[in-house]
Amino acid sequence: MENLDFEMRRCLPAELIAFLHIAGEKAGAQEQKLYLVGGAVRDLLLHRPILDLDLVVEGDAPYLARQLAKSDRMGEEKGKGEGRVTVHRQFGTAKFRRGGLNIDVITARSEIYSQPGALPTVQPGTIQDDLLRRDFSINAMAIDLSPASFGQLLDPHGGWNDLEQRRNVRILYERSFIDDATRILRAIRYEKRLGLTLEKNTERLLREHISMLDTISGDRIRHELELILKEDIPEQILERAEVLGVLQQLHPSLRGNGWVAERFRKARQKAIADSALYLLLLTCHFSEADIEHLIARLKIVGELGRNMRQVPRLTEVLPSLDDNALPPSGIYRLLKRYHPKTIAACSLASNSAIIRSNLERYLNHICYVKPLMDGEDLINMGVKPGPRLGSMLETLREARLNGQVITKEDEEALVRQLMRNH
Repeated sequence: MENLDFEMRRCLPAELIAFLHIAGEKAGAQEQKLYLVGGAVRDLLLHRPILDLDLVVEGDAPYLARQLAKSDRMGEEKGKGEGRVTVHRQFGTAKFRRGGLNIDVITARSEIYSQPGALPTVQPGTIQDDLLRRDFSINAMAIDLSPASFGQLLDPHGGWNDLEQRRNVRILYERSFIDDATRILRAIRYEKRLGLTLEKNTERLLREHISMLDTISGDRIRHELELILKEDIPEQILERAEVLGVLQQLHPSLRGNGWVAERFRKARQKAIADSALYLLLLTCHFSEADIEHLIARLKIVGELGRNMRQVPRLTEVLPSLDDNALPPSGIYRLLKRYHPKTIAACSLASNSAIIRSNLERYLNHICYVKPLMDGEDLINMGVKPGPRLGSMLETLREARLNGQVITKEDEEALVRQLMRNH
């Protein structure tokens, strides 16, 4: 059995190594075994930054987390006082926080799927049970944290061999994609993020079971799609997903082609890229009916849903912006009702240099221009509150955009003129 103690000390901060030793000792004092599991072990072996830390205990995870939070050794060594613990008793999990440490502590468990796509029924189990329930061999490894065997690697499913020899993403059993089809999206994400390939049988089963994505709730599909769009180069994952037919299963109009890749790269170059903008770009060619279908499928709510609905409406307005002579006030009138992220997506998507220029003028300057006078100033001049006051403020804004007023005195003169005309 391979010991990774040296590798851990080489790759992990001293504070974290100290915590893992204390955690293993605390568990051992309760006659429990504690393990570092999952992505952290995988990333340690790949010499990649470790972003998440999961511990599995063959025992009571919430109790262990509370004991760690109260540990005098942790508090005295770091001068940070007692740690904070958030417990999810129904799942047998706890989140431990102290200083820069943010660690999930999980009770080892087994899982049974009552039907495809359903959340599993869980019950306490061994570390072998816990590793078997995981998605891929590369995520089904553990490191023993017990004092007598600290650093020993547990790799019952050949995950290290898949990383070192074959560089594979491999499922653990034949029904894996049937039981939980979100693994289809995760498989592609890991393949591209880690520079691996889908193991031959895994790819065959993925293709055969793509339709099982329909058994997964919209919330869970949306979560997996958001994780893809938060990757450094999400277009690589989307391209692979299109080749495999996965994107089309989510919605027939979704694409991960070269056009998408080019727009994503431009968004990053402009430092405006985020998962919401990427999704708007993915759907910028959708009809209103397509948009509604995808919103319903992924259960999208709030601002993102509103912005997605704006895209086809703004697309109809874009031809009016294909005019070099359009004054700033004209650009403002056409775009003022649209969210900046919607406008940014349409700018990236447009093939017209003139339209892009006018959209960027709005985002970079026009949308920030306001009159020097406000509603209270107009009321003091005798304008009654109501629609007319709002209309005058808009007139002042457009006059300032077009350079027709510069000073506050100019604005006051324009207000007096407007009052005489009414």
